Amino acid sequence: MPLTVETALSPLLPVSTRERRLRRGAFADRGRRIEVGLVNNMPAGAVAATQRQFASLLEAGSGEFDVRLNLFDLETLPRSRETRRAMAEEYSTARALTGGRQDAMIVTGAEPHADDLREEPFWNELGFVLDWADAHALSTLHSCLAAHAAVLRRDAIARRRFAAKCSGVFAVDVVADHELTAGLAQQFRVPHSRWNGLDEGALAAKGYVTLTRSETCGVDLFIRNARSLLVFLQGHPEYDADTLAREHRRDTLRFLRGETAAPAMPVNYFPPATEAAVADYVARARALSARPSQYPAAALALDVAPWRESGVRLARNWLKIVAQRKAARNLTSFAVVRWGG
Repeated sequence: MPLTVETALSPLLPVSTRERRLRRGAFADRGRRIEVGLVNNMPAGAVAATQRQFASLLEAGSGEFDVRLNLFDLETLPRSRETRRAMAEEYSTARALTGGRQDAMIVTGAEPHADDLREEPFWNELGFVLDWADAHALSTLHSCLAAHAAVLRRDAIARRRFAAKCSGVFAVDVVADHELTAGLAQQFRVPHSRWNGLDEGALAAKGYVTLTRSETCGVDLFIRNARSLLVFLQGHPEYDADTLAREHRRDTLRFLRGETAAPAMPVNYFPPATEAAVADYVARARALSARPSQYPAAALALDVAPWRESGVRLARNWLKIVAQRKAARNLTSFAVVRWGG
């Protein structure tokens, strides 16, 4: 079923006849309607891509469910006035969460500037979002930095910085049975792009359960049952085929401006000929200390994402869990209203 994106003004996609029927349909059908709130914390250049990536993943995994994506933004994230103005047409502030009901939440990562996440200007507002989601949503999916912030806030588990960035496409193994991993291959591939990671032992000591793990990058997907099902991803199943390449180009340009060290090549990602072209570009950039030419076009034209199938399966499993919990909640609410409780 097509996913509908709700904006601050109006839906971006038309409402189908089936969607209208579901909204006014039988009580038993209401569990199939899922409101998902997306709190998009990405910097200006990645806001639209991140919105599209998660929307695409949810749409592909929606199946029989009527999924509506509602967009939210943190007011304390450093953004330009122009970006704020553009986002205001589609996004509501996080404060608007208190005025409605979201069955599930997705909280994205952000680009950090402080070594300690608690020193970020958005820390308190992000904490409000995480607390609200835990109390009101049936499940929350925390992506990358949001996962690090959530476990730090809840259980004082601090992330650890790697010696080098974990960037590339990595094999992960399913290490625990759960509804989220149903139908996934025992081993599949997931993109990772991060400087920091979480210690699996520290997570286990606080009641978190690791579901998938990479020998190279450590914990990939983990969960915790609290008032709702908390889902944490250190990888990026939502990424497009070319996302890692665009991140590598961004990091290379930062290196040329003297802002960072030269980035490592994403591993297990580029086809051999493309990787050679990218490596040559970086080598010439380092030798010249300037931008030698355009980043190789072939690297930005990748259109096959080997992780797509597993990402869609994960999205479908997550929506199914949310739908089952919503149906159970609706049934309980109906019983209380009708017979008292």
